[in-house]
Amino acid sequence: MPFFGWVNPAFLPGPSLLPKAFMREVTSGAWLAAIRGSLQHYFVGLITGAGLGVALGVLVGMSRVAEEATAWVVRVLRPIPGLAWVPFAIIWFGVTPAAAVFIIAVGVFWIVFFAAQGAIRGVDRDLVEVADAFGFRSPWQRLGKILLPAALPGILVGVRTALGQAWMAVVAAEIFGVAGVGQRMMQASSLLATDIVVVYMLTMAALYGLLDSGFVAFQKWVLRWKA
Repeated sequence: MPFFGWVNPAFLPGPSLLPKAFMREVTSGAWLAAIRGSLQHYFVGLITGAGLGVALGVLVGMSRVAEEATAWVVRVLRPIPGLAWVPFAIIWFGVTPAAAVFIIAVGVFWIVFFAAQGAIRGVDRDLVEVADAFGFRSPWQRLGKILLPAALPGILVGVRTALGQAWMAVVAAEIFGVAGVGQRMMQASSLLATDIVVVYMLTMAALYGLLDSGFVAFQKWVLRWKA
C-alpha cells in the first residue's frame, strides 16, 4: 500500500502508482496534447510579456521624465496579481488560448520590467561619460554601445526568473478551461485522481529544469565576454 498504509492514496499517491498513471496518460494521448497546448501558451506568453517588459523597462530606465510619468501607473497595477485578471481575460478573449497567453504575459511582465529598469539605472555613470567623450551622444547610440551591453546581465537574470513565473502562470491561466496541463490537472483532481495530478506536477518540474538549463547555457554564451 502507498506509504505503508499511513496515507490514503486519494490524498497523496504513493510513488509506485506514478509510473502506471504516467503510462496511461501517454498511451491515451492526453499527456502529449496537454504538454503541447501548455508549451504553446507558455512560450507565446513568455515572449510577449518579457519582450514588453524589457522594452518598457529600458525606456523608463533611460529617462527620469518617463519614470516619473509612469510611476503612478506602476504603483496602481503592480500589486494586482495575475489571477485577478482572469475575469477580464475571459471577457476580452473568451475561453481561448489568447486568454491564457494574456494571463501568462501579465504574470511575467513586471518581473522583467523591474529587472530591465533597475539594470539600466545601475549602469555606471562613468561609462556614459566615456560614451560622450567618444561621440556617442544620442540616446540610441548610448543604448546600443553602452547601456544595453552593461545592463544585459541584470536583464537576463530577470528573464530567467520569468521562466519559472511563467510556468506557475500557465496552471492559473488554464484552470478556467483552456486546454493544457492546468486543465488536465483540474479534471484529475475533480475525480480524486491524485496520481495523475502528481504526474503533471513532475512533468512541469522536468520541463522547467530543461528550459532553465538551456537558458543558463544561452546566458553563458551571450555573456562569454565577461569570462
